[in-house]
Amino acid sequence: MRHVKFGRTGLRVSALCLGTMTFGLQCEEDTSRAIMDRAAEGGINFFDTADVYPLGGDRATAGRTEEIVGRWLAGKRHDYILATKCVGQVGPNLWDQGMSRKHILDAIDASLKRLNTDYVDLYQLHGFDPATPIDEALEALDAVVRSGKARYIGVSNWMGHRVARALGRSEVKGLVRIDSTQPRYNLLFRAFERDLLPLCEEEQIAVIPYNPLAGGLLTGKHRLEAKPNEGRFNLGRAGAMYQQRYWHQNEFETIERLKGIAKEAGVSLTTLAVSWVLANPAITAPIVGASRPDQLADSLAAVENGPMAQDLKDTLDELTRPWRAVDAER
Repeated sequence: MRHVKFGRTGLRVSALCLGTMTFGLQCEEDTSRAIMDRAAEGGINFFDTADVYPLGGDRATAGRTEEIVGRWLAGKRHDYILATKCVGQVGPNLWDQGMSRKHILDAIDASLKRLNTDYVDLYQLHGFDPATPIDEALEALDAVVRSGKARYIGVSNWMGHRVARALGRSEVKGLVRIDSTQPRYNLLFRAFERDLLPLCEEEQIAVIPYNPLAGGLLTGKHRLEAKPNEGRFNLGRAGAMYQQRYWHQNEFETIERLKGIAKEAGVSLTTLAVSWVLANPAITAPIVGASRPDQLADSLAAVENGPMAQDLKDTLDELTRPWRAVDAER
């Protein structure tokens, strides 16, 4: 497994990050542990989770994924880079969500307890809360880092202009700086190439994109005319969101063309899709997930095969160019 520099920091992480959002709902604990075992065997030492996971669950299940990850990490915490997130609603009260100082400081303590650790390496805001002043959120994150409960901070699902403003406010106020972003990014969703990714390159911010396989659509196993009956497209409350994102005629037509390119290149469509994400110089480590341990093999191959040939990347860039114009909120 190749290791890469984490933005401007001195930290180095595996070139793939393991996503855990299905653990505890789509994947029972035994399967979740087997997936983490396989990731570790493949050299992945960077795991990402969140306090609202498992994906598709509700408030009653929130935190279950962190508990599973925490139990697996027992006795080997120092060997892994651990990231988690807050902002989503995790309780019945109005203040059990968002970017307020109260929620951030409550949420980090709750996550550490579930993860059975005294710190996380990366603590991220899982979304943007327009009701909270950005200075309040940054001051709370600064307190989290200064207390030793997190080493670095990041954001997920933020637009480029919001990241830029947060960088400016942290510089003006002398607060801890955002060192990573976690956007959605894949061959079928390239909108962030226009603003966020150039900003991250210029400011040396690590980019750890999620959905490199478009929720599994880029495995090529789904059919438009078939009703989704497995995976994220049929996963609790999240299924409708994934269908709205990707289950459209245009996406399936693009996939059919991508299948031919993958076959000609001699790799699976999964490997091709992850390799293309890795080929963007702005990308640090794509977040890959699985519902079975064997599903990680094709993602691991994207790193093992080495850099994508430039002519192949050019072909894929041209084929999927229309997806640079997709509405970023879709």
